[in-house]
Amino acid sequence: MQQLQFEASWDKAIADQDRQNIERLFNETKHLKDSNIFCSPIREAINHKEALLVTVLVHNRTDRLLTFMNERLLYSIEGEVIADKVFTIPALTIPPGVSMPWTFIFPKDSYTPQIAFENGQLEIL
Repeated sequence: MQQLQFEASWDKAIADQDRQNIERLFNETKHLKDSNIFCSPIREAINHKEALLVTVLVHNRTDRLLTFMNERLLYSIEGEVIADKVFTIPALTIPPGVSMPWTFIFPKDSYTPQIAFENGQLEIL
């Protein structure tokens, strides 16, 4: 049975409204069987450094710990890859059977500028 967990710093800092939205998304997507590891989009934004922020709910449906050590992630909109970056995030480990929200930051030089970034899909290769 898939469980929702928040990384410790998220658990302390997340706004009630955001927590409720993530819990709702988890309940809507926890039974999907798209693949062993998949990401449900939460939001996209461009920050003050012009980095693309992609917040997703990462579902780990495997029987192994998911770590982000030299993991390549692609962000696509309507099948077109617009962001591509290799991430190493020691703080992000997702146990088997757990879904966890996270924001992946694509620096300005790692994505193609777009008019809008909504309705994209983050893929872990």
